Amino acid sequence: MQVKIINKLPASAVRKKRVCAYARVSTDSRRQEDSLENQTAAYERLIKGNPEYEFAGVYADQGISGYCENRPQFQKMLERARAGELDLIITKSISRFARNTVTVLKSARELKELGVGIFFEEQNINTLSGDGEMMLAVLASFAQEESRSMSENNKWSIKKKFERGEGMISTTRFCGYDKNEYGDLVINQKEAEIVRLLFDLYLMNVGCSRLSDLLNYLGVKTVTGGQWESGTIGGMLSNEKYKGDFHLQKYYTPPTQRNATRKNRGEVQSYYISENHEPIVSPELWGQVQEMREYRKKVRNIGQDGTGKFQNRYPLSGMLICPYCGKTLRRRQVYKKKIQWLCSTYIEKGKKACRGIRIADAALVGLNITEQTVVESS
Repeated sequence: MQVKIINKLPASAVRKKRVCAYARVSTDSRRQEDSLENQTAAYERLIKGNPEYEFAGVYADQGISGYCENRPQFQKMLERARAGELDLIITKSISRFARNTVTVLKSARELKELGVGIFFEEQNINTLSGDGEMMLAVLASFAQEESRSMSENNKWSIKKKFERGEGMISTTRFCGYDKNEYGDLVINQKEAEIVRLLFDLYLMNVGCSRLSDLLNYLGVKTVTGGQWESGTIGGMLSNEKYKGDFHLQKYYTPPTQRNATRKNRGEVQSYYISENHEPIVSPELWGQVQEMREYRKKVRNIGQDGTGKFQNRYPLSGMLICPYCGKTLRRRQVYKKKIQWLCSTYIEKGKKACRGIRIADAALVGLNITEQTVVESS
């Protein structure tokens, strides 16, 4: 019998496994951020310390629920696997990889077909092993049920706090208030000046778009250091907290849509606390602003047809022309329910676009205007 001697292949000729790790934390807190940094460093040491592994990176998502499939780093990792650039993914546990059983199994099966395994450290499961998928299915269902149970417990705890009249609010993004050592809302006087200004100017018929333009022009930043948006101001003007009240459970999360928040229109119990804290504006002023907002909404809905153009709802609609820009005047109910006609350019774009003109409706009574007419205030 002849025996052929085969020389041992050099170590460099054996391809190493291309190994990456996946980590996830569900909040953006500093504590969680530190945890993510520690996990990333630990995985890098683990992979680089194995002579059979080639380090292929660490993919880490922060502040994203495991129920969400569209996690940026998670999807980037899958794309690399589909491109044939990975052999093994290491992750701490099934719940870190995904909270949804369907997502876990779907991803594991796709990766298995690509020849890429997932190793779950806590469960000691490798999806490429014979019984790996069966064990994974069982444990993933347990992980999903555990998460659902924790979510229900959290909802119950929050509900009990609401029933006791205990509000939950972060003042990090809330202009006008801070929290004291007891967690109570206290007025931030510097920010409160902005709040009062917004309420006062709105009653002077300065709309949300013009208010945001004004604050940005003056260099006033939001509490997060950003630019003002009309939607932000609209939300502030309708916020009952500025008159000292607290409406709890204005929004809720449907059981079947864990990452979706819906406005509460009676689907779940809500709670209203009057005189919960010191107001920044009086209840009377707050109420007047709500009436003004409702009126503007009504006028906006009535005044536009299907094409988005204003209809001739009043006899003089479309007839009065601004002497400065040549655009038509619009009928508006201003402070204390006075009726005036204002330049449409001024209304939409502010003083920068046109200095504007105001004509009292009472001053037009008895005038025979049958065609477009340029008008001036006397």
